Amino acid sequence: MLSIVIPTLNAADTIRETLESLRESPFHWSVVVSDGGSEDDTVAIARAAGAKVVTADRGRGQQLIAGAAAASEEWLLFLHADTRLAPGWSTKVKRYANSPLNRHRAAAFQFSLDDDSQAAQMMETLVKWRCWMFGLPYGDQGLLMARTFYESVGGYRPLAIMEDVDIVRRIHRGRLVFLDVAAVTSARRYREGGYVLRPLRNILCLVLYYLGVPVSVITRVYA
Repeated sequence: MLSIVIPTLNAADTIRETLESLRESPFHWSVVVSDGGSEDDTVAIARAAGAKVVTADRGRGQQLIAGAAAASEEWLLFLHADTRLAPGWSTKVKRYANSPLNRHRAAAFQFSLDDDSQAAQMMETLVKWRCWMFGLPYGDQGLLMARTFYESVGGYRPLAIMEDVDIVRRIHRGRLVFLDVAAVTSARRYREGGYVLRPLRNILCLVLYYLGVPVSVITRVYA
């Protein structure tokens, strides 16, 4: 019993492939697309694929909250609209959900980019090191947990940015595992923002967050 929650905003270029990657699931599942006011064909594509569409105030935190509230199943998988799960994901998820121990922790996927360049491979290596060193996956690695556990940690907060870091901090490293299957994310933002400048900006935002800088300020830095 799995609900997949996907926040969207003008994601027509990627949402179709994301939804297609979910079709292999052998168990009962549903998709909730939480849209923040898309002006392209995102909503139409999602509905045509059979997803339930809800609207929410723009901002990933707000949209994830609304999506989780609209989801009906006992397991929740939060996934970005430009991330598709690699073949075999459903088997790993089903095995994970069938273990009673995992009802009290969360899981993320392995970070991967749809880019074979050396710069992309270096980015994947850096993310793997970050996850190993700090137990800190970002939202583009997905996040899987039982609804009861989601509620016990307080769920997502209505943050415009850093909502993924915020919830992972409350989950704690000792209650987080990584599934051996890739979440393949579009590399377009790295190509446009640069494989050096974009990660540096992300690190700056993370440092500002840990220093207690208001999210409104971090959002301006990120933008």
